[in-house]
Amino acid sequence: MKIAIHGRNFVDLATPFIQSMFDELARRQIEVQLSEIYRSFLDSAGIAHHTTLTYTSFLNIFDADFAFSLGGDGTLLEVLTHAGPRGIPIVGINIGRLGFLTTISPENPDSLPQLLQALSIGEYRLDERTLVNLQSDEDLFDGVPFGLNDVTITKTETSSMITVHTYLNGEFLNSYWADGLIISTATGSTGYSLSCGGPLLLPHTSNFIVTPISPHNLNVRPMVVPDSAQLSFEVESRSNTFLVSVDSRFRTITTGTRLSVRKEKFAAKLVKMSDDSFLNTLRNKLSWGWDIRN
Repeated sequence: MKIAIHGRNFVDLATPFIQSMFDELARRQIEVQLSEIYRSFLDSAGIAHHTTLTYTSFLNIFDADFAFSLGGDGTLLEVLTHAGPRGIPIVGINIGRLGFLTTISPENPDSLPQLLQALSIGEYRLDERTLVNLQSDEDLFDGVPFGLNDVTITKTETSSMITVHTYLNGEFLNSYWADGLIISTATGSTGYSLSCGGPLLLPHTSNFIVTPISPHNLNVRPMVVPDSAQLSFEVESRSNTFLVSVDSRFRTITTGTRLSVRKEKFAAKLVKMSDDSFLNTLRNKLSWGWDIRN
């Protein structure tokens, strides 16, 4: 088995688990390749990772069977930019906080050996998630214009609200006078869109959500559209600039730049264990059904 691994800096409490993971990988003679930045974190923390193989982008990842993400959901979104174009299944190991997308947590000391055993014998399922793709006049995101959660168009920090003229399959939809606009996938419905009043969607719902951020017109509400649609945008701003982001990556661009959003041609492949349920995750992460009065 060959595994590519990426993560973020971590707290001291996570060190024993991370060391035990690399020791277990070495014991099982699993070939490991680290992202260059994560190797630096491991070296500074004194972790013995038992490998000299590294990569700097999706272009030089080896032929991995899986890509491990060590962190929270933000780390997994980074791993997606590495593994997604290559179709490598992603295993999320939650060393962050919320962990909506992750597969296992280090709280159970047996979780890692059980995970590796399941991967080796094929006792897992691939959860394929729709990605959103941002098209523009220029290459804004270094050849990685896709995201799992959302594309957002927002004002810059010092500017007043912007106007986003929005078209659905070429037909005028609305002009949003707002702080911005979120185009979310079903997966991203539990993220930024939710905090702005957007609905929750089941992960395999074939839809996008168009959610305004602090709209000037209070009768403007989030809208669900098919993910087969193409959305295009023209932005007006008094500062002549605005921000566009794909998941956690963002750029400042000038008004007049043409943008469009559509479904990506390939899907994210997330590794899930047989007992992993989205509804259970939803209840646990959002504390549904908990009586917080006591």
